[in-house]
Formats: sequence, C-alpha cells, structure tokens
Amino acid sequence: MTPDRTRQVLTSTAETVLARRYYLKDSEGNPVETWESLSRRVANAVASISKDSEEYSKLAEDFYSMIYRLDFLPNSPCLMNAGTDLGQLSACFVLPVPDSMDGIFTAIRNGALVHKTGGGTGYSFSRLRSKNASVHSTQGIASGPLSFAAVFDVATETIKQGGKRRGANMGVLRIDHPDILDFIVAKQNPEKFNNFNFSVAITDLFMQAVEDNADYNLIEPSTGQVIDSLNARQVFEQIIDLAWLNGEPGVLFIDAANRGNSTPQLGDFEATNPCGEQWLLPYESCNLGSINLANFVLAGKVDWERLKKVTTTATRFLDNVIDCNRFPIPEIEDMTLRTRKIGLGIMGLHDMLIQLEVPYGSERGRKESAEVMQFIHDVSEEVSIAMAEQKGPFPAWDAEINKYEPRRNAALTSIQPTGTVSMIADCASGCEPYFSIVMVKNVMDGDRLLMVNKLFEEVAKREGFYTENLMSKVADSGSVLGIEEIPEKWQAIFCTAQDISPVDHILMQGCLQNAGVDSSISKTINLPGNATREDVKSSYLAGFKLGCKGLTVYRDGSRDNQVLNSTAKTGEEQMALVSSAGPVKESLPDMLDAKRYRVKDRNQNSVYIIVCFDENEKPMEVFAKFPFDNRVDLNDKSTMWTTTCRLVSLALRCNVPMNEIIKQLDRSSGHMLDLPAQLSKLLKSFLAGTQHGFASVCPECGGKLLFMEGCETCRECGYSKCS
Repeated sequence: MTPDRTRQVLTSTAETVLARRYYLKDSEGNPVETWESLSRRVANAVASISKDSEEYSKLAEDFYSMIYRLDFLPNSPCLMNAGTDLGQLSACFVLPVPDSMDGIFTAIRNGALVHKTGGGTGYSFSRLRSKNASVHSTQGIASGPLSFAAVFDVATETIKQGGKRRGANMGVLRIDHPDILDFIVAKQNPEKFNNFNFSVAITDLFMQAVEDNADYNLIEPSTGQVIDSLNARQVFEQIIDLAWLNGEPGVLFIDAANRGNSTPQLGDFEATNPCGEQWLLPYESCNLGSINLANFVLAGKVDWERLKKVTTTATRFLDNVIDCNRFPIPEIEDMTLRTRKIGLGIMGLHDMLIQLEVPYGSERGRKESAEVMQFIHDVSEEVSIAMAEQKGPFPAWDAEINKYEPRRNAALTSIQPTGTVSMIADCASGCEPYFSIVMVKNVMDGDRLLMVNKLFEEVAKREGFYTENLMSKVADSGSVLGIEEIPEKWQAIFCTAQDISPVDHILMQGCLQNAGVDSSISKTINLPGNATREDVKSSYLAGFKLGCKGLTVYRDGSRDNQVLNSTAKTGEEQMALVSSAGPVKESLPDMLDAKRYRVKDRNQNSVYIIVCFDENEKPMEVFAKFPFDNRVDLNDKSTMWTTTCRLVSLALRCNVPMNEIIKQLDRSSGHMLDLPAQLSKLLKSFLAGTQHGFASVCPECGGKLLFMEGCETCRECGYSKCS
C-alpha cells in the first residue's frame, strides 16, 4: 500500500517542541501558529525572491509540501525566523579571532550578534600569541588563548539566541600552538567553558610523528618561529585521556578538511561550526537542511524517484535561503554571497535501514547508506549546475582552481545534528542510530510512561511478539540484545547506538564522508562505559585513516560524574585522571539533610525510607526502617532491606552514576512494592531535580540529556545545547 502523505499528523512530542520553540507567539507567549501555518510561512518567505508570480506560486507550493509532509526540514533558525522581522536563517558561522585586542573584542561583538539571531559560531584561537609571549605595543606579556576564550564564554552566557536558544560555540586550537597542553585539559573542570565544544586541529605532520614516536614543533603564532617541541605520542595520549574522561576535546583533521576546500584562493579552513560538520572560512555562514530518509522507503525499497524530486526541491530551497537571508554583519553577507555554500544533509538514516531490514552496523548497511548519500549529492550537484547556467556560478568560482563544471554553490552537502528537527519529524537524528528503542519518561506522579519506537512497535505487533511487559523489559535493559522474546533477526536490526561497536560507528562515518559529503559529519562514536583509553585511541586512529575530517567519542556515563581524583599537569609531567587505587569513597560531614518517605511493602506493612543528601540535594545515603522489628517475619525482611540500602549508599558515596544504580534497581525489582522499585522511584525524583554535578539532566524538563552528534540533547522536550 502506498502511504498517504497528503495529510500530516504530528506526534505529541513534536507538538510540544513546536509550541515551545518554533511557533510564533502573541504578547502573552501563547502560540499563534499551527504546523500548517508555520510551513506556509517558511515556504512563502523562501520562495519570495522569485520575481515571476507563476514561478513563485510553484516554488512556494513545492517548498510547503516538502516541509509539511516532513520530507525535508531546514535548520532551526529558518523554521523560527523565516517570514519574520528578524529574518536570519543560517545556523553555522565561523568568525576570525585576530591577534589584537581590537580584533578579539570585535569577534566577541560579532559573535553576540550571531547568537542573538539564532546562529552558532566557530572560533579558531590559533592566531593568538601564547601566554607569556611578549606584547610589543604595551611592553607586557600575553595572557594566551584560553584567557580570551573565557571572555567569549561569558559573553555567550549573557545572550539567548533569538530569545529561544542559548548560544553555542566551537573553540579550536592547532596542535602546534604553544598553549596546546593547557587547551587539552581546559574542559576537565566542568564549571568552565560550558558554552563551548573544544576541538584540537590535528595535522598530518603530527599524526606521522605519533606513528614514529617522534617530537614535533610548537610554533609561536605572532612570529612564526619554532619555540619548543613535544613528543607527539605523549600529547596524543593526553588528548585520549581527556576524551576518555568526558568526550572532550574532539579532534579535527584540518589537513583533510583543507584538501576538500573548494575555494583555497580565499584562504584556509581554521574552524568549524559548534558541532563540527561545517568547515567554513572566516566570516562564512551556511544554512542547513535535512532530508528525512524515513519517508523514502516504499515496498521495502528506496523510492529513488521521490528522493530525486525532494533533493531537487531542497537544493533550490537552500540556495534561495541565501538570497532572502538577513545576515548579522556585512562581512558575513559578503563572504557568504561569494561562495554560496549550502549544507544539505540527512536524518532518519536508521529508520530507512530498519525499513529495508538491514542492520546499521553491517557492511550492507554501510553500502545502502553510502549509495543514498552519493545519490543525494549527485542530484544536488546537477541542480546546482543547472542553477549556475540560469543565475551564474558562485562569484568566487575560478576556472583555474575549480576544475569541476561551474555550479551555483561552492559546497552542497554535510551531515549535521538534527536534534530538535528530527523530534518534529519523529525519526532518528542525522546519520546516528537510535539511542534507545523504548524510553521511559517519568511523569509527575512518579509513574513510568513508556515511549516505544514506532517502527519497533509496528514490527513487534506484526510479528506477534509485542507485549507491554516486553516493552518494559526493553526499556529497563536499554537494549534489545539478548532478550529471547525478540527474534535474532530483529535484535540485529534494532541495535541501538551503544550496541553497535565503535569500529562500525567509524566505518559508517568514513563511508558517508567518502560518498558525497562535501563538508563533514557530526557524529558521535559511542563507547560503552567500560571502554578503555586504548579503545578511544583506536577510534581516533581509525577515523584518521578512513579520511574523516573530525571525530567525537563519548564513553557512556562519562559526563554523569565528576572526576574522583584529578591532578592534571602539563609539560612532561604525567596526568592522573582517576585514583590508581580505584573508586574513592566520599567522606560524609557530621550533619546531612534528610527526607523521610513512608511506603508499603507487598503485605501492606509500612516501611520508612530515609534519604540523606548534601547541599546540592545529591543523595549520599539511604536507610530503611521497619516500625515493628520485633516481628519474626519482618526481621528477615529488615535485614535484607538494610543490606540493600547499605550497598546503594556505598555506590552513591563512590560516585557510581545514579542512572546506573537506578538501572540495577529496576532490573532487580519484581514488583512495584519491592524495595528496589521503591528506591529506584525515589532516586529518580532526585535525579530529575539535579541541575549540575554528576547527573546529565535537561535544565528545562528534568529529563536525561543524551550525548549525540557532538551535542547534549533532551529527547523528551527538545532542549539542545547546539541545535
């Protein structure tokens, strides 16, 4: 049966996200739009550059149909601002940071203007002279890149993007900058640089020195002189240590990026946008949009005809955005119009593979994905060439440098994060696999609401293995693997991000990068919580060899707890990130606040659970108390409950991530009146209220933040730090 795409029904989650972030509102903050009227607003605004009324009408209808049916969605600033007085429609910007006080504070001002209109910024601090370098104009010494990055961070904290989003930045430093060791460990302190992702720009020369276990040179930017050298392998190990610790810094392979620079006569790439998928020259911007591949499978095969039609329309849409855009500053407008870069990407890749009944981590999965991405690129290029014939190529096109046929856009494709727009489209984000198939949402009364992936529910019901108990079991497990009620075929197809090996994650990124992605890819290489530093190292080396232009790894749970024992140092000194003796049990103060909860056991006996917590309301100890310990039947139970509480208390004091404690309690409970279930419920209430510290919690709804596509995102309310 051919699906009916003439009518679009949004999920309740999509409606919540739209009402909170995208619909225009009246003076009292009430939404005054629907999905239909928003789609019309955006389509009409982007089609409005056409001077011919007939062409305008056709484009507006094509754009509207594509957006309304969720076949393609532009980036958030376009959805928010198209057809409004603000009118800034781009998501990605890179701003230069010159080595002068005037240049630095001009960059801060320009960044504030970008953030105010909804964009994210990338900065390379590599031009700034190192700390303690001489400053001839003042006869003083420089404070170094990190001191100024801190000023950028504070400025970002004060600006809320377009009244709707917090500003996001990428901070980049070259591996050969003299302050590189300080930069590598800068985000070890979770209280600093919260508005930045940090990445090290790594050169081919450095990677060769790593392989050879050789020294490499540090170059003072203000003079171009070699001032020191470091052992490359030791520095690389330090990057790995910090990435293992909390996922930062990421790595950017800057030489690979510049080999793909289509306008080298305008300069070299120095930095990317906040999530790493857009390499841009200083003052360039890029508007993004993603094709929802979930909508292009028909009767078990890719619907190539529809995909070609939507790719054609999407390319024209993104090119039109450049001309109807209102840029924050003249320099950005000038540079963007010279190169006319667009970022046509994808979302719903995992949905497509599921419908094709192909495992994400398989060789066939990579083959199918690469074929689709190459097709999108080739169609987009055909359209860009045709537009160049009609309107002229991008102004910076140079026949001596650009050996390809003249086209309208210097770059066409990238794969960007689609955290919130994929929630609107109800599909997997970007090129990522699903993070979970069944999620638990804790509602206000403490009950669990199961959110089941629509494709999994459809298959389970069709194949006859759907039950409410099974869905709960999958939610508690966090995986479909090893659950005997689910046939092995479907276990493989519904593997989630943490079930897929790091090698298969990287192979997918590599095959997509080399199959029609002009710029780069925002993707997270998920590692299990017990992954070693060697696993991180192998991931980085594999990404480099596969031709990836950047890489982010994330070890499950690594941002859920603070470092237990940290003595980060630079130079040749070794860095101890965790105690070599194992977990360190926190000492308790003489007095702790506490809350007492009365619950019932299976036999309706009253039991009191006491939770002691620190000044941040982080639970430190739990106790269970029976009011009638003289009864024999309760004595045995009291002993069991006391032992369980002691073990949970020990885990809390040793900083075991609370979500892991909850997971084990949920697995151990056979009934909602069991102690494990009661403890789990209480700890979840504390977890939902924690805003800082060891819990990665959404600051807007209290849900769990997931680290995906290089960004923390809440899949419950749509909050995202980056998109």
